[in-house]
Amino acid sequence: MTERGKGRLFVVSTPIGNLKDFTFRGVETLGEVDCIAAEDTRRTRILLSHYNLKTPLSSYNSYNKIPKGREFVRRMENGENIALVSDAGTPGVSDPLYHLVKAALEEGIEVESIPGASALLSGLVVSGLPTDRFLFEGFLPRKKGRSTRLTWLATQPCTVVFFESPHRIGKTLADILGVFGNREAAIAREMTKLHEEINRGTLEELIETHAERKWKGEITLIVAGANSKKGE
Repeated sequence: MTERGKGRLFVVSTPIGNLKDFTFRGVETLGEVDCIAAEDTRRTRILLSHYNLKTPLSSYNSYNKIPKGREFVRRMENGENIALVSDAGTPGVSDPLYHLVKAALEEGIEVESIPGASALLSGLVVSGLPTDRFLFEGFLPRKKGRSTRLTWLATQPCTVVFFESPHRIGKTLADILGVFGNREAAIAREMTKLHEEINRGTLEELIETHAERKWKGEITLIVAGANSKKGE
């Protein structure tokens, strides 16, 4: 239980592209807290401006997480309510923001989730691949441990979801094909945005079709699990 007099930490999911995807509760929360801890204050300021919110912003990211984490915990211990937001989507998914959640819990501060948009789930549910069981890998290691990680992932009987940058997606597709074999897959790009695009097919088909393409935007890659067959 939260100790009497302490504030709370609200983990607020924000839109991943379309600003209309923000929930009523999310808007209300950002408007009522004392401060918003934002991974990128510039991007969050655009969201606040769209909803005419004036709540003060303060930077919280991988570079300042230790000193700013102490500051936010101290403020919540003194009764302030803080909202935690990432660049887009749900805080703590493939970003360092979970450190503030952990620090708050260690000091007996209540943490509340304000759910909303997620690039992970948005891509998965339209991929056409099984959604009853899935493994979220996030970004693969760039070098050390990459091959070992892929070898283990290849044995998993569930759908595997990756995040990848546009300038590395070609190499990642080739690496996965080399270890997983030619499985069904989908590339979800720029979800909820103007140029949203879903490309489906086998890994070989995706590589061949987009061999010369210069990818842009945010990408979620979904790959069928081990022993899966087309249509299952």
